[in-house]
Amino acid sequence: MVVGELTEETEVLVVGGGPGGYVAAFKCADLGLRTTLVDANAQLGGVCLREGCIPSKALLHVSHLIDHATHAAEFGVSFKKPAIDLDKLRGWKNSVVDRLCGGINALAKNRKVRVVTGKATFEDSRTVRIEGGDVGRLKFKHAIVATGSVAKRLPEKIIPADCCIDSTGALDLESIPKKLAVIGGGYIGLELGQVYAGLGSEVTVIEALDNLLTGPDPDLVRPLERRLKEQFAAIHTGAMVEGAKRTGKGVELTYSIKGKKQTLLVDKVLTSVGRAPNTRDIGLENTKVKVNDRGFIEVDNQMRTADKRILAIGDVAGDPMLAHKASHEGIVAAEVLAGHNAVFDKKAIPAVVYTSPELAWCGMTEAEAKQAGRKVKVGKFPWTASGRAIAMGAPQGLTKIIADSETQRVLGVGIVGEHAGDLIAEAVLAIEMGCEAEDLALTIHPHPSTSETVMEAAEGVFGASLHVAR
Repeated sequence: MVVGELTEETEVLVVGGGPGGYVAAFKCADLGLRTTLVDANAQLGGVCLREGCIPSKALLHVSHLIDHATHAAEFGVSFKKPAIDLDKLRGWKNSVVDRLCGGINALAKNRKVRVVTGKATFEDSRTVRIEGGDVGRLKFKHAIVATGSVAKRLPEKIIPADCCIDSTGALDLESIPKKLAVIGGGYIGLELGQVYAGLGSEVTVIEALDNLLTGPDPDLVRPLERRLKEQFAAIHTGAMVEGAKRTGKGVELTYSIKGKKQTLLVDKVLTSVGRAPNTRDIGLENTKVKVNDRGFIEVDNQMRTADKRILAIGDVAGDPMLAHKASHEGIVAAEVLAGHNAVFDKKAIPAVVYTSPELAWCGMTEAEAKQAGRKVKVGKFPWTASGRAIAMGAPQGLTKIIADSETQRVLGVGIVGEHAGDLIAEAVLAIEMGCEAEDLALTIHPHPSTSETVMEAAEGVFGASLHVAR
């Protein structure tokens, strides 16, 4: 048989090797299901690992290191201006990605998950065609769609492709532009903006909405926004991008604020206007899978689609588009196929913006609780009263707890400050366990630590935090 026409059979087919797909495949294998994983890239890990979460955090670490070294002068320790070896920095970032991708491939081999490289397209509810691999077709008993998402692009007539780069292009780190415009004030735009600001670029953020970061409550965004205004050349909210064109001196960007047109000349434009589920051109129309008007696959709480043989997880299965949510859905899908009574039923999914300071939240925001008609009590603890935060020279922070006023149940938590992404896990557990604010207040936290701010904010729900003025 000619290579490319070979047909294989598998019990479970997983399409997509990102944090949802490979976790689903590994769990299926652990549960005794013969599993095949198909991904267009030979390196497993998906966009998150190869060109998203991991490389961006590697570069953010470098940016934060430079920032900390700069501010060390306030403590009496001065360093010379950093000399950036761009080739070495790029190589280090790539080595982080390669190490982790290699580890995932090794785990797949260890679990005897068959990995096929190529693009999978559904021919029907039992078969996929694979382009670019040594297997032409795969027949499956069940399939899990985990094809992730792609960066949205502004219309070509507004910003031509040759005038801008997306997050993937920004992480390639081809050069450090003197002036960079970032279109989009969401978490990706702000994180990459800090990366380039740390490396020496003059960064201007242009956001169409009136505020940065629409997810968390505004009082949690403010400490971060104050820091960003120190680092960035400018932040323009309520600004509508109207066009861009290349000139001999760079890219001329046109935008308007309250009807007043303005222009900005920069070396590069980074567009960061969200992501879209990757459900097009994979043959779902040849199955019974239903896709809604936003491009998401419709699933139930067991990750099943309208097609009894096909499940879907991760970014293609709906918001929030987060790697840890995809991974957990992958475990649920695998357990369902193994006959377990598993469901995806989470009260809190944490979200983290890995800027400096970090911003993390979970459960309901104060605004969401009030919109839902819930009567709440709110406890806040400013990091200016945290001994650990002050000792680190990082008092720009706030910990906030939203609790039901009648039951005292913790409904939501938000933290802005150093390593907020590490601190938020305690809050997620508290919400999942149905804790009351008093449970957090009575839990002894180590001193001095920023985790104490969770305890202090919980005490604040009752108006009893001892380290702030009443």
